[in-house]
Parts: sequence; structure tokens; C-alpha cells
Amino acid sequence: MVSVRYIVSDVAACVDFYHARLGFKVEMHPGPGFAALSRGNLHLFLNAPGAGSAGKAGGSPEPGGWNRFQIETDDLDGLISRLSEDGAVFRGEIATGRGGRQILLEDPSGNVVELFEPAGS
Repeated sequence: MVSVRYIVSDVAACVDFYHARLGFKVEMHPGPGFAALSRGNLHLFLNAPGAGSAGKAGGSPEPGGWNRFQIETDDLDGLISRLSEDGAVFRGEIATGRGGRQILLEDPSGNVVELFEPAGS
């Protein structure tokens, strides 16, 4: 199991984004400042700044940045098309390398999710 925590400006909007657009299961959403989601072996914890100890750890956490987790797909173009129809925001264009193709998707708070299609898919 892998756990990732994202600081987000609107927990409800991010819960909707990860659940409706990327297929995450909502494990718990007890209040406006926190939610726990899962997708396979990934546990994603969403915290509003200042909510609970995780929303205060290290000072004043803020959403955004370049750290990310990766979701693998065998149809990157189709996934991008579906997400674009829903108004998704991407950072840059598709990047292609020896290992495959990828693009960075932003959640409603500007946190990044890497969408990756391995070479040969």
C-alpha cells in the first residue's frame, strides 16, 4: 500500500474530481477539511490547509507543486479526450520518451497527477 497526502484548497471539489474523473473510491469524508480515497493500492488523503495536524505539519502547507503520483493507462489519448470534455486542466503537452508517453493533469487545487501510457500499449 502507498499513501499520498495532498493539501487542497477545496476538499469537496477534489473528492468529486478524483472519484468522478479518475475512479477513486471515497473511503471517508467526515468533514470539510479532510477526505480519504483509494484506487487499487494507493491511498490518497486530502487535507485543507490548517485542518488537523496534517494540515499544519511543517508550517503552512499549500496546494500545488510538482510532486505527483502516476496513473497508468493503455489509452492516453482517450483518457485525455474524456477529461478535456469535462474541463480538465493539463500542464503542458504530452511528453514522449523511450518508456512511454505522459501528461500532467491538475486537480482543482493545482496538485499534479501524471497520466502515463507505457511504450507498446
